Amino acid sequence: MIVVGDEVRAAISAKQAVVALESTIFSTLGLPAPANSEALTRCSAAVRNAGAVPALTAVVDGVIWAGVPEEMQERVLSASVKVAARDLGVASAQRLPVGVTTVSASLAIADQVGIEVFATGGIGGVHRGSEISGDISADLDAIARHGVTTVSAGAKAFLDLPLTLEYLETQSVPVVGWRTNHFPAFYTQSTGLEVPHRVDDAISVARIHVARRELGQGGILLAVPIPSHAELDTQLIADAIEEGLNQVKSRQLSGPQVTPVVLAEIEKVTRGDSVDANLVLAEHNADIAAQVALEIAQL
Repeated sequence: MIVVGDEVRAAISAKQAVVALESTIFSTLGLPAPANSEALTRCSAAVRNAGAVPALTAVVDGVIWAGVPEEMQERVLSASVKVAARDLGVASAQRLPVGVTTVSASLAIADQVGIEVFATGGIGGVHRGSEISGDISADLDAIARHGVTTVSAGAKAFLDLPLTLEYLETQSVPVVGWRTNHFPAFYTQSTGLEVPHRVDDAISVARIHVARRELGQGGILLAVPIPSHAELDTQLIADAIEEGLNQVKSRQLSGPQVTPVVLAEIEKVTRGDSVDANLVLAEHNADIAAQVALEIAQL
C-alpha cells in the first residue's frame, strides 16, 4: 500500500504545489556519503524555498511512502536495494526493510497519489549496445505512462542519447528544453541534439502539462541544463565514460549494475568534481520543478 506523509497529504488536499523526489540519488547507490545526505537537504530546501512541498518516495518496512517522515530518512540514506516500478508490489508484499525508488517507481507513486511534478538528477534511457542487449530503462515507459512532468538534466551521459530521444518520440513523450534548444548531457549543458520544444518560463511548462492532462495523455520530460558554473569538461567526461563502459563489458555487467561502475569511474577521473556537479544540478532541478508545480497549482 502507499502511505502519504501528513504534510504531503495536506498539501495535495489543499491543491498546493508538491514535488516528488526519488530516493536512489539520496542513497549511497546514487552518491557517496556524505554527499547523498547533503543532496537530500539541498533538494528538499530548494523545493521549500520556492514555495512547494517535497515528497520523498521510498519503501520502508514494506510500506510505499510518498513523503517519507523525517525520522525514517536516515534509513533511506543508507539503503542498498533499488526499487523500480516493477518491484513495488513485491517490495510491499515481502515487507522489504528499506528500498530506494528509481525514476520509474517514483513516477508510479506520484501518479497514484496525485502529485503532478517530479524532480530527479538524470533519467535512464537506451543503453549503448541495446540492439544486442535489449537494455532500455523502464524510466522511459514510465514517463510516457504517467501524467507527471519529469524535471531532469537530460538522461545519464553514458547512455545512447540519440536513441533515447528516438524512443521518447516513439512513446509520444514531448521533450521540452528549459531555456535551451538542445538536449543536455547531465554533466554538460548540451549534447548538440536538438529538442523538439523549448520553454523559457514555468508557466509555459504548466500549460503544456495541463493541456496533456485534459487530453488524457502521459507525461512530459523537461530537460534542464546543468548551471554553467558547474558544467564539466566534455572530453574528460567522454574519456571517463569510455573507461567505465570498458569495465562494465569486461565484468559482463548489465542493467542496474552499469550505473554505479560508470559513475565511480567518472568520480575518479574528475577527482570528485562530478559529485559536486551532481549536487548542483539536482538542486537546480528541484527548484525548477517547484516553480512548475506552483504554476500548475494555480491553473
